[in-house]
Amino acid sequence: MKDHVYKLIELTGTSPLSIEDAVTNAIKRANRSVKRLCWFEVVETRGNIDKGKVQHWQVTIKVGFAIDD
Repeated sequence: MKDHVYKLIELTGTSPLSIEDAVTNAIKRANRSVKRLCWFEVVETRGNIDKGKVQHWQVTIKVGFAIDD
C-alpha cells in the first residue's frame, strides 16, 4: 500500500437552507478545480438571524485532497 500525502484547503460554504447544504455547496464548487477530494472537517458554523429566525448559514470546512505522485 502506498503512503498517501494530502494537502488541506479551507473553504466557507453558504446556504439559506441548512448547514449540510452549505457544506455541500463548498465541496461541489471546490470539486470543479481541485481533484481527488478525499475528506472534510467542519471548523466553524455561523449564521445570520432576522426577526428571530435563521436566514442564512455559513460553514467553514477544511478539505483534504491527495497529492499526485
